[in-house]
Amino acid sequence: EREGVASIISRNIAPSIFGSEDIKRSIACLLFGGSRKRMPDGLTRRGDINLLLLGDPGTAKSQLLKFVEKCAPIGVYTSGKGSSAAGLTASVMRDLQHAALS
Repeated sequence: EREGVASIISRNIAPSIFGSEDIKRSIACLLFGGSRKRMPDGLTRRGDINLLLLGDPGTAKSQLLKFVEKCAPIGVYTSGKGSSAAGLTASVMRDLQHAALS
């Protein structure tokens, strides 16, 4: 059976890093971007895809994103101390009424 294009692309993202297929698939989506949407009221939604990787130390998060930064023509990599200078913010809040994280 012939392999799909998405599988070929995700397999070739940071090939020296074993595993992390879901993360590599997400990075492939990031590289190709989303589609711009025009809403019925005339507003436009950008099609940019952003990626936040969280995980245990030593799981190749930085190496994966640094690989992408070298491939993507307008990619920007930021982490740690540089993130606050860039104005990035992330938070997780628990919704007790719906038993979900948002």
